[in-house]
This record gives sequence, structure tokens and C-alpha cells, in this order.
Amino acid sequence: MELCVIEGDGVGHEVIPAAVEVLKTLFPNLKIHRAGAGWDYFQAHGFPVSEATIELARRCGAVLFGAANSPSYPVDGYYSPIVRMRRLLKVHANIRPISYLPVSTARAGVDLIVVRENTEDVYLSQEKSSNINGEKGTVQKIVTRAATEKISHTAFQLARLAKRRLVTIVHKGNVLPQTDGLFRRVAFEVAEQYKDIQTDELLVDTAAYWMVKEPTRFDIILTSNQYGDILSDMAAAWGGGLGFIPALNLGDDVGIAEPVHGSAPDIAGKGMANPTGAILSAAMLIRYHWQKPQIAEQVEAAVRNTIDEGAYTADVKANGAVTTGEFAQLICQKLQAATAAS
Repeated sequence: MELCVIEGDGVGHEVIPAAVEVLKTLFPNLKIHRAGAGWDYFQAHGFPVSEATIELARRCGAVLFGAANSPSYPVDGYYSPIVRMRRLLKVHANIRPISYLPVSTARAGVDLIVVRENTEDVYLSQEKSSNINGEKGTVQKIVTRAATEKISHTAFQLARLAKRRLVTIVHKGNVLPQTDGLFRRVAFEVAEQYKDIQTDELLVDTAAYWMVKEPTRFDIILTSNQYGDILSDMAAAWGGGLGFIPALNLGDDVGIAEPVHGSAPDIAGKGMANPTGAILSAAMLIRYHWQKPQIAEQVEAAVRNTIDEGAYTADVKANGAVTTGEFAQLICQKLQAATAAS
């Protein structure tokens, strides 16, 4: 087993090493390759991620990625390294589970999975300024039958694997009939092959309303790239906050584990970052890419038990909080005890 580790920027330098320690506890012989990507890497090298790093990720097959501090304004030569990696490594599905954890900021009963198409839509860098003074910007939205079929099969197969009852197709086909309309039509065609799974649909604005009003209404959400990005961050509020939420970019040959939070430069280097999302992302890598679900369950149980015992990072508990590294050590201790007991 080999793992490409890319810490990225900001708190990525803290939460990713925490997740690596958990993986090393479980897999002492795991071969780890370290590489760089992100804003700091761009400033040092002139590009956000190198071709050598992408090839390393492809060869390893498993990647643990932190966070990139992408600016919200145009910078010549800069692009989102994780978006580029998703596309080039053909990780077509972004899977983001949100479930209740025993913290005051979470909502009991929430247990949903956002399955997001990962290679198309408006995140393909098909954006440009069409006015010399930068007063008009345009972006191209791309939806294809092939990519929609692939993500739809992934969503319904995941529903079967996770014993889920309902897949909700989210789109805006009433306004965008040639793109979102295509996504909707193809998703329903694929649904016909999974008669054991219930299927319904919501317009994305209605889905946002229900995500706020009653998130327990959802089981699995199948949607396109941009909508999935937004809805999964909304759902994260019910899972305790962005620091708790994992994600996995999954393809046929490569899996990129990536917590959903950003680089959080305001708390970087202070030992305050919550590594739960990174650790649970590593568990998703174990479950879906390395296909070792029982070991993944051990990690998830260790996280739940540690939090249930009152070990909180500063995003949950201002006074008496544990540090990023201390939280990871508590997880490792539980995993070591479980291994010894077995």
C-alpha cells in the first residue's frame, strides 16, 4: 500500500499529519510519499501543482490532500490544484457523508450522503474575462451524458452498499434545460436500473430550503458539481461544522481523501484545527479505495467514542480544548487498544 500525502496550505499542515498518524497506526508498513501543492507552492515554484506530483498520485492510487488557499481574485498562472487533480486523475465522484456526532452543534437524526459529479459543470476552468477592462466575465457549464451516467451509477450502487432507501436527484432543469435538464433525464434513466431504490427529485433552490428546514428528509443526494459543493457545505452545519466533515474523490483507479474545510489561515499553526474531517476522510479512503470496511469502522468508532468522552477541539469548546495533535493521539490510542484486544 502506498499513499501520496499533500498537506497543501494553512491548517492542512496540521490536520493531514494527524490523519497520517492514524493511518500509520493501522498500517505500519504503509509507504508514504510526500508532495506539495497549493498557494504557497505556487508562490515558491510558479505553478500550483506539478506534473510529477500528479503522476505520483496516479502511481500510488491513494492520496490524502489537505487544503489549498486559493485567492478569490484572478492570479496569472494560478488555478485550483485539487480541481485540476480531480479532472486529470478521473476521480469522477465526490462523496461527502454527513451524520450526527455527539457535539452541541450537530443535529440528531441527520445521516445523509452527497454524491457530487466531480469532473464537469462550471469548475473546469472554462472561465474568462471577455472585456479588456475586466468588466465582463463568462463561464462555460458542461454536462455530458457519459459523466452523468457514471456518477448516477455510483450513487445508486452506493445506496445499495450503504443500505440507503432514497436517492434525490437535485438540478435546476426548469431554467437550464440543456445542461441540468440533461443531468436530470440521464439520472432518471439510470434510476430505472435500480428498482429497489426509491428516487425523487428537487430543484436546487428547493433542496437548499429543505436542507435548512428538515435535513433528515435526505438520504442520498445525487447532483452536479457546483450544487453538490454548496449543498454539502450547508449540510455540514448539521454534522457539527466543516471541521467534522470528510470527503472522498473516488475514481476507478484513484482515491483522493480530502476534508471539506478550507485552509483556515486565521488559526493555522496554533494547534486549534479540528482533524476529525481529515481522519474520517482517511477512513473513507480505507473503506472505498482500499476496500477494508471493517478497519474503516474502527476509525469511525474511535472518533465517535473520543468525542463522546468530551475531547473537543477549539471549534467546539473554547476552554479546555485539546490540540490537533492531542486529538489524533487519543484516536491512535483507542485503535491500538482495539488491536491489542483482538
